[in-house]
Amino acid sequence: MAEGSELTIQEVEEREEREYFARVVNSFKYYKMHSLKRLQMSKLSYLQLCDQHKSRILGYLENLELIQTCVLHNYEVIKLMLQDCQYMFLNKDESISEVDFERVKKLDCAPPTTEDMDKVSTTLRQIVRDWSEDGRAEREACYQPVMHAVLTSSRKPADVKILVPGAGLGRLVFEFARLGYSCQGNDWSLHMLLVSNFILNRCQERNSMVIYPWVHQYANNLATKDQTRRVMFPDISPHQIGPDADFSMVAGDFAKIYTEPNSWNAVVTVFFLDTAHNIIEYLETIYNILVPGGYLVNLGPLLYHWSGFRNKMSIELSYEEVRKVMLDIGFEIEKEEMNVRCSYVQNPLSLSQNYYNCIMFVARKPLPRPSHHEQSS
Repeated sequence: MAEGSELTIQEVEEREEREYFARVVNSFKYYKMHSLKRLQMSKLSYLQLCDQHKSRILGYLENLELIQTCVLHNYEVIKLMLQDCQYMFLNKDESISEVDFERVKKLDCAPPTTEDMDKVSTTLRQIVRDWSEDGRAEREACYQPVMHAVLTSSRKPADVKILVPGAGLGRLVFEFARLGYSCQGNDWSLHMLLVSNFILNRCQERNSMVIYPWVHQYANNLATKDQTRRVMFPDISPHQIGPDADFSMVAGDFAKIYTEPNSWNAVVTVFFLDTAHNIIEYLETIYNILVPGGYLVNLGPLLYHWSGFRNKMSIELSYEEVRKVMLDIGFEIEKEEMNVRCSYVQNPLSLSQNYYNCIMFVARKPLPRPSHHEQSS
């Protein structure tokens, strides 16, 4: 296609997907450089100390060298993750125009944004939450309540199709699949999907990998060694579920992908509803795709991820308003629990701790009311 030619909507969306993919891969590639730049700031600050002050913190430079070793190790793990990603958007082929190829190549060389780099370090911490023994307490606080709700609300697992939007690194989807449910995870974040693909498809043995997820935390450390504390993953082999399990992960925008009415028995959302630009659209989508009698099981806060972003739509409702919207759509609320205390990718040894008082609810799409003739018979 010539550069001046008008693009179709599909071509624009495909170009945006290629560029997004390139930015995500690029942010992982920049991990080492970005992390070492931050480390250099600490080294320069140390060098400005007078000799007397340096003598009071003997071992400080040695610890910075250890931090560097941990960063380099993390980067080796990241390179393993990148080996598996699909480079179809980054390689020149007949399906990509000259213009698109040059645009993607520029993105592949451009320094990533601070936001993209923050997503890389957050994804490393997400590994702790979803796939390590260190994250068990945080994981169970969020996942056990919704799993219990599904187990007590549904029939035998083989007959139940579960959708988990905002699945992250896929642990909740994996746990439902282990119980015999047909389960699909969905996430928009390619940072998450790239890493989940690596864990679910390439990590065959328990605790076969090591990362240093807290190495970027320079403040609020109780002990010096806490910053370079290692974490092993995965705490369970993803291959514990058999090849016949109905278990999948899908990339993309939840509201655009899932449009088929009456297709899921349960939609399970954990720290997800508030990721919407428009939470009303999310709730309407969920109601539409649930079968009559199906359930929305939710746990999370109302942080509203897009709140305050310039030129970004964000509808921020109180739970009182969310509840009214659900009832107006047609949901029947069967269970509500307030102040379910949960953290999210929190360093348990940090001097700074943040918790959410989450809302947990089960909302049901009602069965059709019997007709007058059916009632008479």
